[in-house]
Amino acid sequence: MKIKTKVLPFEQVAALPKPKRKRPKRPWFLFRVLIRVLGIPELWKTRFSHRVVRENTDKGPCLILMNHSAFIDLKIASRLFFPKPYNIVCTSDGFVGKEWLMRQIGCIPTQKFVTDLALVSDILYALHKNKTSVLMYPEASYSFDGCATPLPRHLGKLIKKAGVPVVTVITEGAFLHDPLYNGLRQRKVKVSAKVNCLLTLDEVAAKSAEEIDALLDDAFSFDNFAKQKQTDTHITEPFRAKGLERVLYRCPACSAEGKTVGEGSLLTCRQCGKQYELTTLGEMKALAGGTEFSHIPDWYAWERECVKRELTTGEYRLDVPVKIGVLADFKAIYMVGDGRLVHDENGFSLTGCDGKLCYTQPAGKSYGLYADYFWYEIGDVICIGNKEQLYYCFPQGDVCVAKARLAAEEQYKLQKNDKSS
Repeated sequence: MKIKTKVLPFEQVAALPKPKRKRPKRPWFLFRVLIRVLGIPELWKTRFSHRVVRENTDKGPCLILMNHSAFIDLKIASRLFFPKPYNIVCTSDGFVGKEWLMRQIGCIPTQKFVTDLALVSDILYALHKNKTSVLMYPEASYSFDGCATPLPRHLGKLIKKAGVPVVTVITEGAFLHDPLYNGLRQRKVKVSAKVNCLLTLDEVAAKSAEEIDALLDDAFSFDNFAKQKQTDTHITEPFRAKGLERVLYRCPACSAEGKTVGEGSLLTCRQCGKQYELTTLGEMKALAGGTEFSHIPDWYAWERECVKRELTTGEYRLDVPVKIGVLADFKAIYMVGDGRLVHDENGFSLTGCDGKLCYTQPAGKSYGLYADYFWYEIGDVICIGNKEQLYYCFPQGDVCVAKARLAAEEQYKLQKNDKSS
């Protein structure tokens, strides 16, 4: 999928009027039918099935929380809840070039990892005024390593305020079918979903926000690669390791960064020459010598620890030239020119457009970072910004955006620990 872009000087983009806030619409039945029909081919191809752990017996609207693995997630939701109406919380860039359509579908725009008090108001409006359920992806970003990404800490408070039942949808196989690192290459994998009424109306009222957050942490605890091995799911596509360096960017044999490359079924370090095969069961196996990490999430966790160590010692620094896109309204992503993105212990700093752009974002501002691979077929991206404007930074050269995301997450934890000590 592509996105509408437009080249425009930064000063013109900065002067554009901000889009007016609009209340969420009750989704049209015709569009609900269309989404359901369009999802049938891929769901049939993946032999989609689901099971219900506990039924939601309340007939009113509910809050649906779903893990985010791939674009098929929207089709799964339509299959599970059709013909019931529900609004969908989605990233604001999804509205670019198609705002009218997205609103008729019932989408509610929000900016990832940016404090958005209006979103809470919109969710409550949809639940209690529109009388529609609301579908959210609380992880906010696709998983890089097949495991859950951090959840926002105040979700329990939102659920208490909403006062509706909570239904969770956890998919199995969706990540393996279309992992983000693999560059939109789909694999032949069976996809299923587990649907559970996590909290009834009475349980929402009885539990504290902290207890609800703990339940959500438990519900959103999964490991797709471990599940692949457990279910003996063989992925035989010859391109299964293509792009894997986006996740496994650091070689455990020589510790070189940015030297790994995934091609075919192999991940090769161009520094020391060591090669690993991604087996059909999703495990890493060294072709010669010992295998440091056979489980991809363990390799990714080791990279996280390396980043954390760099942060604590003051060694961490990203300093890279970028192409800059700006989201100022829903008409286009405005490509405003070249710049430089710096990320260190102080946070993010973005400069460019012949000195007209200077934006800083303090360390610890958000618990996560909007980073993505092959974003709308433009390139790998790091997105920073505030409720006024978002800046989409496309690094030029060999830069792993996964490391920046890990660093932002660990910075937040370190800041939080410093404040609590």
